[in-house]
Amino acid sequence: MIAGRLPQIAITLALLSLVAYLAIGAMPGDPISLAMMADPRLGPADVARMRALHGLDQPLLARWWAWATGVLRGEFGYSRLFARPAAEVLWPALRGSLVLLGAALALAASLGVAAGMLAALRPRWRGAVNAVALLSQALPAFWLGILLIILFAVTLGWLPAGGSPEGGGFAEAARFLILPVATLAIAHLAAYARHTAASMAEVLQSPWITAARARGNPESRIAIRHALPNAAVPLLSILALDAGSLVSGALITETVFARPGMGKLLTDAVMGNDNNLALLALMLVAATTLLATLAADLAQRALDPRLAGRD
Repeated sequence: MIAGRLPQIAITLALLSLVAYLAIGAMPGDPISLAMMADPRLGPADVARMRALHGLDQPLLARWWAWATGVLRGEFGYSRLFARPAAEVLWPALRGSLVLLGAALALAASLGVAAGMLAALRPRWRGAVNAVALLSQALPAFWLGILLIILFAVTLGWLPAGGSPEGGGFAEAARFLILPVATLAIAHLAAYARHTAASMAEVLQSPWITAARARGNPESRIAIRHALPNAAVPLLSILALDAGSLVSGALITETVFARPGMGKLLTDAVMGNDNNLALLALMLVAATTLLATLAADLAQRALDPRLAGRD
């Protein structure tokens, strides 16, 4: 399966980079035009020389090919907006987003699965679980983040309001993560709770569950060892989609809590006309989404070997 999927991922990334490069290249304005506007002493000859120096006098397809082959060689170029090598800007932002993403998804999935199992195993709790899920889904992330800042940072003074620590070790870094992780987790746990409740309720009616009960297995063992692995198969698809959306879509949370990450970096690069950095950030987000989907498919086949026979 991996041997077949990896070429598909490579082709998808290549086509995406081509479409994005052509779309950005067709937009009016480029770094040379901005430089000319910033320095009126530049004449037409200076502009022509700078365009030739940076390859902007070439056709779009030739420029994309030069950019793509450079990326494959590990030459990521420079960020015009930050005046630094693009890799020095990208990796810290990606690392920050992945830490925030991993902690938020782990918390959302754990709470959501636990709530969904409670709703499936104890029907009298189903209404309360659905109410909590609806509430978490309806709360805007920016509003929830501001409320958490007011309560825990301003009123109680227990946690920092935002930013990132400068040293201090793991404990200090965890303190700065608590509020943004809680904001993202609360906003995403509804899907896990609802899908777990629906999947568990369906699995618990299956014949092998009835057979497990007839053999005298306790209800807790039946739920964890028999029902949950089968109910978790569709949840992995949600987890993969969330992984991709949060890497690029945590912009609001990153802005509210003043945390550097891929969402804010991608927005700043597009708004600052930093085409190279914007393309690289977009490709990192797309690669993360595709690899997360591949990992979810592999995990689904590990949980349910019947899926392997459909390839």
